[in-house]
Amino acid sequence: MIERYSRPQMKRVWSDENKFAKWLEVEIAVCEAWSELGVIPREAVPKIKLARVNLKLMENILKETHHDMTAFVSSVSESLGDESRFIHLGLTSSDVIDTALSLQLVEAAELLSQDIKELISVLAKKAIKYKYTAMMGRTHGIHAEPISLGLKLAVWIEEMKRNKLRLSEARKAITVGKISGAVGTYATLSPEVEDKACARLGLAPAPVSSQVLQRDRHAQFITTLAIISSSLEKFATEIRGLQRTETREAEEPFAAGQTGSSAMPHKRNPELCERICGLSRLVRGYALTSMENIALWHERDISHSSTERIILPDSCLLLDYSLALFTSIMRGLQIYPQRMKQNIEITKGLVFSQRVMLALIDKGLSRQTAYELVQRNAMKSWKGHKKFVNLLKADPEVTATLPQAELETLFDYQYYLRYIDDIFARLGLTEVQWKEELGLAEPSELAPRAI
Repeated sequence: MIERYSRPQMKRVWSDENKFAKWLEVEIAVCEAWSELGVIPREAVPKIKLARVNLKLMENILKETHHDMTAFVSSVSESLGDESRFIHLGLTSSDVIDTALSLQLVEAAELLSQDIKELISVLAKKAIKYKYTAMMGRTHGIHAEPISLGLKLAVWIEEMKRNKLRLSEARKAITVGKISGAVGTYATLSPEVEDKACARLGLAPAPVSSQVLQRDRHAQFITTLAIISSSLEKFATEIRGLQRTETREAEEPFAAGQTGSSAMPHKRNPELCERICGLSRLVRGYALTSMENIALWHERDISHSSTERIILPDSCLLLDYSLALFTSIMRGLQIYPQRMKQNIEITKGLVFSQRVMLALIDKGLSRQTAYELVQRNAMKSWKGHKKFVNLLKADPEVTATLPQAELETLFDYQYYLRYIDDIFARLGLTEVQWKEELGLAEPSELAPRAI
């Protein structure tokens, strides 16, 4: 299923062609290091660089050897003459496999980082456009106080910025190579060979290794992808909630001719967001497996190998796809400001309860007394479906402290948005800063401040 939906660049990273090309890249880098140290004749290096992997031949050899590295070395050797004796000189399989795997993970991380950057830009454009679009803030699924849609999206932007930083740290942890021979003692080569080969590959040599790169590095990478995927699930779950028929404040794109149900023609289901939520669960499962891979017997075993052939490519493919899908959802997100306003008004002004209580406290009432006065009228509003402000104005204990005219001034939705500009300035989400990058025209094109 992931093969069907993943994007070409990430599929290429995890293709057999790229994997074995990376193996050969490592082998050649080691030969060049040996040449610099005078172990391999310098004139042999140009010929070694012409080496090729014959995948068909390798497949045939593998049927006999049941060992992919010996099949690989034999295949490469077939493309060379006498110089073939220098291939894999002093190396163990993991020197090549783990170092090449790091190169693949670096490539994957670069693609995912670009995905995140693209999503942040789309979110920023939406956040600025809907900066002052008031909607209901909810806690426990219950109306709390008004926020703006832009503020909700700004929270997502900051989370994705943190995710981008997490990915950068995980990429750094995996940008290492290991050319230290069997059990990591350098007995058949030297640290100098490792230094030179890794430098050619753009990797830092692991300060110390056993026969393998330690799997806490890979676990950090996969758990980072799981965190990012979980953020996408969080965002997608919010859209699903906002798309509920009773709420319908936002809706994922629904194309002409699309169907939501084989039985009910009216259905417009948030199936894209649901897909992201499901895939996130899978990535988190892979994260658990990556942590199980940290504990290997002694200097190494290969219990991690079978799982990594699945969890590493699949996690990258899944997240690449999910990021692209959610970016597409956000680009085409249908937003209904009028419905947001209607939903704010469902409770007939109850959202102003805290503001009324604070005004009573400011007038000299104790917090307990103010709370009880406000709650008493709030409960009447809940039960009788009456306007909260009218009940307050009819309560002599309230109006003795807050005159009716003063009460009415408290029922202003704009009060809750008065610091939106300050929040956006903290985040660098200002029209001037983002205008050129996001392709916005004049600030007048942005949603008006009035509710």
